Amino acid sequence: MSKIKSIQAIQVLDSRGLPTVACRVSLDNNLTAGVMVPSGASTGAKEALELRDGETAFMGKGVQKAVDNINKVISPTLIGHNPLDQKKIDEHLISLDGTEDKSNIGANAVLAVSLAICRVAAKEVDKSLHSYFGYIYTDITGNILSPNLPMPMLNILNGGEHADNNIDIQEFMIIPKGAKDFKEAIRWSSEIYWNLKAILKERNLSTSVGDEGGFAPNLESNEEAIQLILESIQKSNLNAGEDITLALDCAASEFYKDGKYHLSGEGRSLNPGEFADYLEDLVENYPISSIEDGMDENDYSGWKILTEKIGSKCQLVGDDLFVTNKKIFKEGIEKGLGNAILIKFNQIGTITETIETINLANSNNYKSIISHRSGETEDTTISDLCVGLGAGQIKTGAPCRSDRVSKYNRLLWIEEECPDLELSK
Repeated sequence: MSKIKSIQAIQVLDSRGLPTVACRVSLDNNLTAGVMVPSGASTGAKEALELRDGETAFMGKGVQKAVDNINKVISPTLIGHNPLDQKKIDEHLISLDGTEDKSNIGANAVLAVSLAICRVAAKEVDKSLHSYFGYIYTDITGNILSPNLPMPMLNILNGGEHADNNIDIQEFMIIPKGAKDFKEAIRWSSEIYWNLKAILKERNLSTSVGDEGGFAPNLESNEEAIQLILESIQKSNLNAGEDITLALDCAASEFYKDGKYHLSGEGRSLNPGEFADYLEDLVENYPISSIEDGMDENDYSGWKILTEKIGSKCQLVGDDLFVTNKKIFKEGIEKGLGNAILIKFNQIGTITETIETINLANSNNYKSIISHRSGETEDTTISDLCVGLGAGQIKTGAPCRSDRVSKYNRLLWIEEECPDLELSK
């Protein structure tokens, strides 16, 4: 069996022009694979630490310390190891860092090595990356999953931390639930996106885009954003609620202060019960099938109210609430908060921990959604991860910008190469 010969990291740029970590692993049989890790803007307070330099270069946002930790701290300890021992390698990385939030070496450094080894190991056993993810899921958990093509959730209108406008809700997404295959799902979504742009232009509204490719106009209210999307669905000759449903990412932690949810774009401040009523009204009046971070990450009583109100008729997704952390997620399950979890592997730091969190979701009837970050690269690892683990849903931005489209294009190739895979419904 081949062994790890070298691990090399460099500093590269993400989709916002900020530095991030790239890592390449080579085996002694000359097989090589590399990855680039993403970075978030709207981050949960309990996420693993993304190590930044804090010096003058790149306005303090450099990641040279994380790069050096890979090249000088991690690399010497893994040379000669079997790349197929993913769990053992990840446990070593966790131990080497020695902190709960990976603040010593940096979650960005740890994740880059974990994923790069995973990629080169797939080559070593001559498996597609998505097949290899399925293999290591079974190896780590003892359970077997059925791979599938994920239903995409496309963020086509941006607000909050992802845009420079007055909309409070961070993401307005479309879900092409009526599509017969992934190709049709992407075609429908692209046509809706183009028609939304045309409608915005007709009304002299901005067609500039936010971090994730969605349009970012100034609007009167969150409801106006929903109504514009419904109009674009109709203009695309599709039926809202049947062909297409809507999803929201409130990112409520961003506008929660002193026990109130401040919708500054609408000039309203609501207590948790009132904000739950606000979201319930949106679900009752519009074809919304999923709401992410509908309450602040620490507002457990608010989450409980929201789950009791609409959890039976709407997917309620914890992102900042759970931060892909198995321990935190387990506590949320015990409290009965939400019914789905967003999976961002840079929130936790290793592929093993990511898999363990997804397994916990599967064991407790929670849905998993594999997600990008607002600061992305052309790396497509999450596409393979979603297919191989049969997660069923992927959230990776608008059908715009190569850092987003690369993920969809990878899924289109997987669909072409694996005609037996079905689109998750």
